[in-house]
Amino acid sequence: MIRIRPYKDSDADTILSWCQDEKAFYQWSAGVLGNYPITQSEFSFVTSLMPLTAFDETGNIGFFTLRTPDESLDELRFGFVIVAPHKRGKGCGKTMLRLGLKYAFGIYGAKKASLGVFENNLPAYYCYKSVGFKDVALDTTEKYYVMGEEWKCKEMVIDNIQLCFEDN
Repeated sequence: MIRIRPYKDSDADTILSWCQDEKAFYQWSAGVLGNYPITQSEFSFVTSLMPLTAFDETGNIGFFTLRTPDESLDELRFGFVIVAPHKRGKGCGKTMLRLGLKYAFGIYGAKKASLGVFENNLPAYYCYKSVGFKDVALDTTEKYYVMGEEWKCKEMVIDNIQLCFEDN
C-alpha cells in the first residue's frame, strides 16, 4: 500500500539516487536545483516548498513537492515528481499523484492543481494524463536550454470538480 508523508532530510540520498544520468536529472529538475549532479545540501531547497515522500512496505518509492504559484491556495503546483526506477511502469506514480491530489484538494482546499512536463519526457506526460491532468494551451510555450538543446514544456492542469467526477 502506497502512502505519502512529509519529506525528511534523511530521504535526500535515496531520492537523488533515482536520477541515474544527466538527462533524467534535467527532465526531473529543469536545472532549478542546480547542475548535475547535485548535493544533498543543494537539494535542501525543496524544504522551502511542501515536499512529500511516497513510501510502501519496501521503503521510499517516490517524491514530489507542492507549492502555491501565487498567494492563494486555490491552485497548488506539483513539482520535482519522481518515482524510484524499480517502481516505474507499475502504477506507483499514478497512485502517488492521486494521493497528492487528495492532499491538495482535501487538506488544502485547492480548486485546481497544475504542473509542467517536458515534451521529451513521455512516460511522465502519459502518467499525468492517466491521472486526469489535461493539456493547457498557452500563448507562449515555456522553453529551457538544457544540455545544448531547447526543451519545450507542456503545461497541464486538473481541477477538483473534474477529479470528483473521475473517481465515481
